[in-house]
Amino acid sequence: MNYSLKELEQIEKLAALYMPISDIAVIIDVPAESLRAEIAMKESDAHKAYMRGKTGAKLKLRQQEMTLALVGSPLALENCRKNLMDMEDDE
Repeated sequence: MNYSLKELEQIEKLAALYMPISDIAVIIDVPAESLRAEIAMKESDAHKAYMRGKTGAKLKLRQQEMTLALVGSPLALENCRKNLMDMEDDE
């Protein structure tokens, strides 16, 4: 399925808010199964928009967590340690 630029922008924006695919589908008025299938195809524009939104939001959260860890937040320090271990496991 071909999505318009406006729809792709909405997918990215909503993914950045961690909206479930089924909710994104309702908002852009497409069948949830179709959107889910498109997002599952790694080369599709919908997948790329979804991942940009999701990953961009994740980046912002990690930056905030790092800031908190640097000022001594015990929970942020633990989460950063876990993130580092996850990163090393992915190498």
